Amino acid sequence: MKIYQLLTLFLMCATLSLSAQDLKIYVSDAENFSANSGTIIQYDIDGTNPQDFIVDELSWPQDIVFLPNTNEVIISNLNSGRITKYNAVDGTYINDFATEAGGPTRMKIGPDGLLYVIQWSTTDNKVLRYELDGTFVDEFTDIGVPRSIGIDWDAGGNLYISSFGSGTVTSFDTSGNSTGIFVDNSELSGPTNIYFDDDGNLQVFDWNDGDVEQYDSTGAYLDTFITDVSQVEGVDFLPNGNIILGHGNDSSVKEYLPDGTFVGELISSGLGGLDQPNAVILFDRSTLGLEENEKVTSQIVSPSVGTVFNLLEAAKNRFDTIQIFNTSGRLIDTLSPKQQQWSGLRVTEGTYLVVGMSQGRKTTQKIVVKK
Repeated sequence: MKIYQLLTLFLMCATLSLSAQDLKIYVSDAENFSANSGTIIQYDIDGTNPQDFIVDELSWPQDIVFLPNTNEVIISNLNSGRITKYNAVDGTYINDFATEAGGPTRMKIGPDGLLYVIQWSTTDNKVLRYELDGTFVDEFTDIGVPRSIGIDWDAGGNLYISSFGSGTVTSFDTSGNSTGIFVDNSELSGPTNIYFDDDGNLQVFDWNDGDVEQYDSTGAYLDTFITDVSQVEGVDFLPNGNIILGHGNDSSVKEYLPDGTFVGELISSGLGGLDQPNAVILFDRSTLGLEENEKVTSQIVSPSVGTVFNLLEAAKNRFDTIQIFNTSGRLIDTLSPKQQQWSGLRVTEGTYLVVGMSQGRKTTQKIVVKK
């Protein structure tokens, strides 16, 4: 009987944890690539129920970055050179986060907690860094990468940028100094997005060839990971680890197993008016919704930088739930009431949010996992 009760309690907790999430898929639709056009479309996690989330102030929208700590979302726009900022709850335009002469494409929050922005220009194309409030920090890289369109970091914090124009991937050290061409153009004709998988292999999307090529941690070519993905660019990962990719050629988003095996069409062709998917982002809307005057920022764990974070006794007594999110709003972990510490050893380096909830009030602490 005791085992049955424990199992029932475990299942109830798991169900509550899942139900507390409000996962949505956001797709930036570049439509016809022209000025003053584009839409950010919201879908349910199963690819249904399309809603126009953002329609104002867009001009060939590229990437989508949610800032759950401030209830904001920013969109990079290639044609206007603007990074526009919106209310992340209802998609209402707020103002411009930044303006870039080089034409912003991909954006990501880096291991240092800053926003990294890459540029499409053939001349003005160094990697830029910003505080999350839009304050310009610096030109991070010592050289530019023309037609920059993909960005990621390896486990050591080294930066990688793909060039659509040259068909290469350039690497930089943790200080932004170029370390040369990491991937040449022998297998690539039009790379777009890139990401490192859990094995340290680099996946490179080829828009022109319609496949995803795989390279090891030294840049050596391994094989073709996924085929038949014409005009591929946007990518994210479902909670079960499956990969979702935007297909520009048939205006859809498709799902794949972690090993690259095709599962099926997640967002059917043209659903919700989808024409040319660019960014494909999974976001948990349960991290949003509180008014500014309801937000409290204080310490929940200590230290705020490192790999092991001790849960403060006052926080354990104060909050009903304490959870860890990444900067995209995805739930990483839920801390148990008896837990003394949280280890960041199994996650990648970077910025995370510790969120404590009590009677509808949210307290957020930013931490940095640094190994």
